[in-house]
Amino acid sequence: MTRFRLTVEFDGGPFMGWQRQKHGPSVQQAIEDAVEAITGEAAVLHAAGRTDAGVHALAMSAHVEIAKPIAPFRLAEGLNAKLRRLPVAILSAEIVPDDWHARFSCIGRRYVYRIVNRRAPLTLDTGRAWQVAVPLDAEAMDDAAQRLVGLHDFTTFRSVQCQAESPVKTLDRLDVVRRGEIIEIHAAARSFLHHQVRSMVGCLQLVGRGKWTPDDLQDALEARDRASLGFNAPPDGLYFVEALY
Repeated sequence: MTRFRLTVEFDGGPFMGWQRQKHGPSVQQAIEDAVEAITGEAAVLHAAGRTDAGVHALAMSAHVEIAKPIAPFRLAEGLNAKLRRLPVAILSAEIVPDDWHARFSCIGRRYVYRIVNRRAPLTLDTGRAWQVAVPLDAEAMDDAAQRLVGLHDFTTFRSVQCQAESPVKTLDRLDVVRRGEIIEIHAAARSFLHHQVRSMVGCLQLVGRGKWTPDDLQDALEARDRASLGFNAPPDGLYFVEALY
């Protein structure tokens, strides 16, 4: 058996998320089906993280084991040929050691959330960004975001469906940057809770609108209560950027 690392780009719009599930299409299933079509083997794909329905990826890391002899370049080319009808692309494939694991070997994950801050409807960014029509103060959002950096109990920003053993996480980075009408929120940590990034972004948006102060955000964090969450941002603007090893 040969273990391959795949780097995957995808538009999450048509999928119910990364993970294979019974009630709709998933990115995992699409790639596993493509592997089986090429090799005749029932493959199991392991990823650095799971994404919700509608969430995108610029470079998701995953691994799969294949018994059939095949060169990494041929594997990537073959998978892309089978996936060409779907918004999924294998950016690269490489052979990795048998003890390398896309999830458990990962030491850091990065996300970016894109907001288009304008009144005019979205055209090119439909489904790929969150449109907020009212003006947002990105500097105030960034100042407030720093209250969340560090080791905290993020229960308030955790989905009730989250399966993580503990709500305590260390957030390494949460920066808000404006480029014209585009506001990007960059988040980095070893791992994240389910909905954590979207929940943080939703509350930062309230700060940007002037409905919340940085102290309100701090109070929500310290409440350790999902009921204190101000808003959960939609999935459209969220991108898995990269996994670090």
